[in-house]
Amino acid sequence: MNAYISRRDLLIAGGTAALLGTARAQVPLTGKVVKLIVGFPAGQATDMVTRVLAERLRAITGDNYVVENRPGQGGSLALSQLAKSAPNGSTMMIAHMSAAATNPHIYQTVGYDTLKDFEAVGLLGDLPFVLVCNPALPVNNLKDLIAYAKANPDKLNNASSGNGTVSHLAMEEIKRKAGLKITHIPYKGSVAGLTDVISGNVSMALETASAVKTHVESGRLRAIAAGSAKRLSGVFSNVPTLIEQGFADFTATTWLMALYPAGTPKATVNGTYAALNQLASNAEFEQKLLSLGLLPRHSKSPEEAANYLRSEFSNWGEIVKRSGLEKEV
Repeated sequence: MNAYISRRDLLIAGGTAALLGTARAQVPLTGKVVKLIVGFPAGQATDMVTRVLAERLRAITGDNYVVENRPGQGGSLALSQLAKSAPNGSTMMIAHMSAAATNPHIYQTVGYDTLKDFEAVGLLGDLPFVLVCNPALPVNNLKDLIAYAKANPDKLNNASSGNGTVSHLAMEEIKRKAGLKITHIPYKGSVAGLTDVISGNVSMALETASAVKTHVESGRLRAIAAGSAKRLSGVFSNVPTLIEQGFADFTATTWLMALYPAGTPKATVNGTYAALNQLASNAEFEQKLLSLGLLPRHSKSPEEAANYLRSEFSNWGEIVKRSGLEKEV
């Protein structure tokens, strides 16, 4: 976790005017059909971001972007399909960090090689996680939680969206760094786990800000730490980050990145990057992403995105190794 956070020296959405001017000049107008694969069901955050992006890219490039949902194995089924697609610019994916950087270290086979099978275009942004607890737990921040957990070893437990998810692995890193004994309880998705935290059957959970927002607003959950690099807005504006609470260079987020199959022409990759770069200057588009729970973040170039993908793959491999997870079939 620490490694990928400290490398976040990428541009936040809205790059310099000179760069954007160059981007606009390079955007191709081909009129072709481009399939945008999504590794999650319709209505989830990645799907909603992809559909907004498809609409905006269509307006910029003149191409017809068609979204295709292929859920399964945490996005890996979709990424496997992308790896097998023709490298002619007709298929692209808005890939989730788990599928690209985490799942290959968790599953015995995922049907692709992250380091060989894709051409990175650029980052779109981050989905931050928030640590929440049942309001009956006598803690208001991370310092309180650490003190309470150490005074009550093995009394607390935490829900996650499943073994190997960011919800699981990032929480394991928090426990490891703080020396806490908190029992992990995996669920199939965030809804069931959060339901048990609300009911008091489970002490806490680390889930995306978008998943916990309404429960925090209603008072059914208490937010005690934000996993973003900077404080979130709205209902989370008074919730200090993990970094503010003593976890230097540590965040809990998952990113989205545009990928093509390996061998896709550089002109196509650069043209798509230019279109994404142009969108980065659109304040209304940025607000739309924020409303979907995505914090916009933009790569300086496709090459930088590729380097980031490699570093994330390595970093998450080490995190999975430290977790002691056995590979799943």
